[in-house]
Amino acid sequence: MIQQFEKIENINGILNLPGDKSISHRAVMFASLAKGESVIQNCSNSEDVKSTMNIFSQLGIRIDVGGEKIKITGNGFNSLRVPESELYAGNSGTTARLLSGILSAQNFNSVITGDESLSIRPMLRVVEPLRLMGAGINASELGTLPLIINPTKNLHPIEYKMKVASAQVKSAIILAAIHLDGETIINETTKTRDHSERMLGIKTEVQNNITRIVVSKRNYPEPFEMTIPADISTASFFIVLTLLAKDSELIIKNVSLNPTRTGIINLLSSMGGSIEIENEVIVNGEICGDIKVKSSRLKNIDIPVDIIPNIIDEVPILSVAGLFAEGNFKINHAKELRIKESDRIKSLCYNYKLLGLDVVEEDDGFELNGNIQNETDILFESFGDHRIAMAFAVLSMQLKNGAAVNQFESVAVSNPDFLEQIKQLS
Repeated sequence: MIQQFEKIENINGILNLPGDKSISHRAVMFASLAKGESVIQNCSNSEDVKSTMNIFSQLGIRIDVGGEKIKITGNGFNSLRVPESELYAGNSGTTARLLSGILSAQNFNSVITGDESLSIRPMLRVVEPLRLMGAGINASELGTLPLIINPTKNLHPIEYKMKVASAQVKSAIILAAIHLDGETIINETTKTRDHSERMLGIKTEVQNNITRIVVSKRNYPEPFEMTIPADISTASFFIVLTLLAKDSELIIKNVSLNPTRTGIINLLSSMGGSIEIENEVIVNGEICGDIKVKSSRLKNIDIPVDIIPNIIDEVPILSVAGLFAEGNFKINHAKELRIKESDRIKSLCYNYKLLGLDVVEEDDGFELNGNIQNETDILFESFGDHRIAMAFAVLSMQLKNGAAVNQFESVAVSNPDFLEQIKQLS
């Protein structure tokens, strides 16, 4: 689907967004493992989270969806049902990788598959630590899906130093470890999003810049009720849109402000963005609050290396902000972008070249130089990547003649209501 966008003069209003995708995945998984009924409100309506729910339905979990409320009745410890077919994770890396930890502790065979995009993303990063724990898990010869998981009687605790800064890998280890009496210890040199730790009440401590995470069966989930705050990654597109539009002001309600996720807010504020946090509260161990944004003149800054793992999903929209900011936008140390839903470095560079910019593509990042030279009949390519699609939708709304985005239907992976939300505010 080719979606046309016109130039937007200003943005005003109050926006309520669906629940954070990362938290929603975990809420569905933890409720499915617990024994008894859990109630989740404002769960993400993304295709990714639907993939997680579909899989746990296959595994024998009752999931009742009614409006903004989801009731999940879990069967308790080691009580998932043997699936009758392969478990299809769609486009969701979170689903596939976290599920691998859970299934490694079960007493039945299982196979995890995914769509074309997910099937080329690296899975050895979860296979390796799970094998060290004694799991019977194997990937394809290329280290990708399908993941084939066989039951084992040798699953045991380990102490593991993270080799990549990945909350998905960390959570896969955690979800295997909650099935064990002994303590598994995970050491992170670069702190990644910690939703799993917060939601499961896992003990963490920081010594000499290393985060030490201690997890065991005592952290196994129990039934709960929670309202999931809005997704800051989804909010970032509307934040940048408001910053770039003239005479604009937007309030986004009840957004997740987990410290491992607010790097994008900190960066945009350092670039001169008028962004305020209001009504901050803690709910279910997660910090959330309202974000108030006003039109601003931005200036590019050096992006600190240590913040990159926590803004990796926001780099596409951050680069759009950088394009319209004073100075050149440059990012390095972001090679992880190469193995997302698309090769995001390549995808971004391709689209920026359509504007006549001088684009320098590097192995671990890129740089944008010069001013927009071409604003006529632009068709941006999403490459089937939801974050690329929404980033260039926002960019299109800044061009005097607007522009179009190809394969825009890919936004359903994270925010199927994007177009309606834009209409509401513009």
